[in-house]
Amino acid sequence: MEEPRDHYPQISAAGTDQEVGPAFKNDFGRYSQFSPLYTGGNGILRSCFDGNLGRWVLLKTLPEKLAKQPKDRRRLMREARVTAQLQHPNTVPVYEMGLDHYGDVYFAMKRIEGENLFEIIRRIARGDEATRAEFNVERMLGTLIQASLALAYAHTHGVIHRDVKPENIIIGTYGEVYLMDWGVAKVRGMAAEGDSEEIDDAALFERLTITGKRPGTPLYMSPEQVAGEEVDERTDIFSMGVVLYEALAAREPFRGRDLEETFDNIRNAKPTPPSEIATQWQVDRELDAICFRALEKDPANRFQSMFEMIRAVRRFRASKVGGDLG
Repeated sequence: MEEPRDHYPQISAAGTDQEVGPAFKNDFGRYSQFSPLYTGGNGILRSCFDGNLGRWVLLKTLPEKLAKQPKDRRRLMREARVTAQLQHPNTVPVYEMGLDHYGDVYFAMKRIEGENLFEIIRRIARGDEATRAEFNVERMLGTLIQASLALAYAHTHGVIHRDVKPENIIIGTYGEVYLMDWGVAKVRGMAAEGDSEEIDDAALFERLTITGKRPGTPLYMSPEQVAGEEVDERTDIFSMGVVLYEALAAREPFRGRDLEETFDNIRNAKPTPPSEIATQWQVDRELDAICFRALEKDPANRFQSMFEMIRAVRRFRASKVGGDLG
């Protein structure tokens, strides 16, 4: 990861010591200097400046074709509310939700400087020695522990992420870790309470298999997701197990020649242990065991909570203090 750049916007005393005047706005007009960051099938991310507070923020909106669709508007609002209520150091703070000049829903959140875990793993797989040295096994495990703590917090509050993958784990410029994109999260009791409709299995399947940023999102689905069965917190544990495997081996455990073979592998295949295929560093067999416990096909045989998996990884790290973690 690059050193922090010296041209980051500096905090100005003149910009913080001002009275509320005519320029102060309580509507979308407070935002300016929009810069597109990402456009996908289910959302648009833009960086912009909040003139009221004098800071840069990240704004999420819907693509034009979805902006007026009630179902998609509700999903974006649910994502904003879920993210806002998950107030944890490893989730992104949400600042506000509102309507823009066209009456379309948006929400504003903290702008993060950094990169996602997938890009880091990809560079390591390509033999980038600088990245391998910076993100050794110990750093990888620490990163995944932080992302897992966000999941543990969410599970405690009745929220299942359902789309855990390396792209959704962001490592900030200063080492902070965020678990992103709660757009397909399952919230316990939300539909029954009338706050929002549940995302049906067909819509979730389409989101995970077709509209993902890269082909391969299905690689992180649990067997029960693939089968279209009811899921609980243990589906996130399986997905985090896939991420752990990939972080150690620099390859996904279940990739097939096509979607059908990939799903068959998820349901039936046991992958080669990371310790036998990792080339960038030596992987301890105890980490193999942690991976495979998370990747059990039957949820009853996995770690039964995110905290249980976190404790296993922490015990391993503690046992290797002063030793070689790659």
